[in-house]
Amino acid sequence: MRAYPLPPPHDIDELIELFDGLFRGPEATVLVRGAGEPVYRPARAGAPAEVVFAHGFFASALHEIAHWCIAGAARRALPDYGYWYKPDGRSAAEQREFERVEVRPQALEWVFARAAGSEFHFSADNLGAGGAVATPAWVAFQEAVAAQARAYVGAGLPARAARFALALAGKYGTGRSHLEAAAYRR
Repeated sequence: MRAYPLPPPHDIDELIELFDGLFRGPEATVLVRGAGEPVYRPARAGAPAEVVFAHGFFASALHEIAHWCIAGAARRALPDYGYWYKPDGRSAAEQREFERVEVRPQALEWVFARAAGSEFHFSADNLGAGGAVATPAWVAFQEAVAAQARAYVGAGLPARAARFALALAGKYGTGRSHLEAAAYRR
């Protein structure tokens, strides 16, 4: 049996360099590898805003960048964009609210993952609830994310997201494959 090598993992330092090169100057924002939960810190006292992602994970970085790309100027002036976040152990109602606000960022994360030639995984981000299963609500969430991704590529990505996706595609040699709406199916 022939063993095929896995593609090399994406280098997180290169991703940080790419993001910072695009946005440190014009947006006064940098990408930061965090040790714990992801967080957004607005600019303060001459220091740039920080998009902090979890544990050096490439997918976490793409997800947090997606949040930043969606947030308007008023939201980017607030810690964590002014949103609530409750880690593991959400109630069913809290989980539904989480999923409602996660459709757009997960859709953009998917676009970024395709542009970078990396995998995308839907995230319930609630391991205490037993993980994601094929419940009607979970399937509906995935369908909503896929529909939003198709809508983004059909109508055009938000400006910062378009700039970042184009840079990812250039870096990883994926061309315009991230703009193919048919690729975004659950």
